[in-house]
Amino acid sequence: MKRFLAAILLLLVTGLPRAGGAETLADALVSAYNHSGLLDQNRALLRAADEDVAAAQAALKPVLRWSGSVTRTFGTRQVSGSGFSSSVNGTSVDLGLIAELLLYDGGNSKLQIEATKETVLATRDTLINIEQQVLFRAVAAYMGVIEASESVALRNNNLRLLTQELRAARDRFEVGEVTRTDVALAEAQLAQARSGLAGAQGALLQATEEFRNVVGRAPGRLQPPPRLPDVGRDLNASKALAVRTHPSMRAAQHQVAAADLLVLAAEAAMQPTVTLRGQYGVTENFNSPSYSHTGSVGIDVGQTIYNGGRLSSNARRAMAQRDAQRANLHIVRHDVQQDVGNAYANLLSARAQLEASERQIRAARIAFRGVREEATLGARTTLDVLDAEQSLLDAQSTQVSARANLYIAAYNLLAATGRLTVADLKLPVQTYDPAAYYNLVKDGPAKRSKQGQQLDRVLRALQKD
Repeated sequence: MKRFLAAILLLLVTGLPRAGGAETLADALVSAYNHSGLLDQNRALLRAADEDVAAAQAALKPVLRWSGSVTRTFGTRQVSGSGFSSSVNGTSVDLGLIAELLLYDGGNSKLQIEATKETVLATRDTLINIEQQVLFRAVAAYMGVIEASESVALRNNNLRLLTQELRAARDRFEVGEVTRTDVALAEAQLAQARSGLAGAQGALLQATEEFRNVVGRAPGRLQPPPRLPDVGRDLNASKALAVRTHPSMRAAQHQVAAADLLVLAAEAAMQPTVTLRGQYGVTENFNSPSYSHTGSVGIDVGQTIYNGGRLSSNARRAMAQRDAQRANLHIVRHDVQQDVGNAYANLLSARAQLEASERQIRAARIAFRGVREEATLGARTTLDVLDAEQSLLDAQSTQVSARANLYIAAYNLLAATGRLTVADLKLPVQTYDPAAYYNLVKDGPAKRSKQGQQLDRVLRALQKD
């Protein structure tokens, strides 16, 4: 037990807060936002989606490439019947420059571009939803440490009281006021209290590890949470707000829009394509003074008539995926509404439980004091005193859990309505701008261009972070 208490003390000492004093919930949320690897992971996925737009845009831009070859020929040429022969050994070099530009493809490329843009918007909303999850977990971790710490304090206080009760029972046994049974009851209750304290200390260790994982450091001296956030009192209004603004709903809507565009793109892929093509080439013969420069410009027109049904299959697959995304939107809508309803119910339940526990504590404290006083006069047994003490402890433990659950439920309702973000909470953090990287890459900057060099600096900064 002593080693266990020493471990608890070590965790609390190593996790002391900054010199500025006690740590607030806002401090924990800021640290969780800056520490989260989950946010970093999904930001990288968003940047990958941004690059899909640049890749799709490239289909409508000119393509310029070069080609070259070196050819070595050898042999002899003989004129029939003359007995005369000559060598045909030689080396030639061909260099070519080819340029192509898509003029028309039935709108397939433009539709693909718009679909990837919708996917980017969906990924941005997914990132916002991840942000909500990170912040909510930080709230739960913060309240978990407070709840576990208060529970340990209650158990320690209960242990002190039961130790006093046991000492009093032994004194009364010595003078013949109580039996050996009363002393055994007090000893058993004290042993149970020690077991309960060990369990509470274990819960505190677990809460500390959760806090360290989420926030990035061990908890210091935590301030009581601020007043509850304004979550509204109208369930139907909260559900309507969630359907309009929750990032999961917006992401699902963008996914439906992207699927609709991909259906049109699959149908457009069956249309003719028109491509402007230009070519310029140089041929140099090393064993001859002759050389040639040639160039050509032309328009290629073509259309796939039959390809084993692949284009039709692609169109049908796009339709099926569109139907799946529409069904997903239906599912997300009802899930969001249910989450709001569940969070609202949890909030009401926690608030009612907290109010009831306060009344229960007042009554249990009065009862405990009365029973203990009556026991000194011989009107109550030791068992009565121990039962009254246990009832008070249970009421206080219920209050601690209810207070933590109330805050968790309130912030869960904020998340269910899509309002648990750093912007809504007005947290002092350097927020991630999802449009900054998109604006750099959407036009597909060349590696050696000015914009490409700026993009390289951004990438190096991201890798350093």
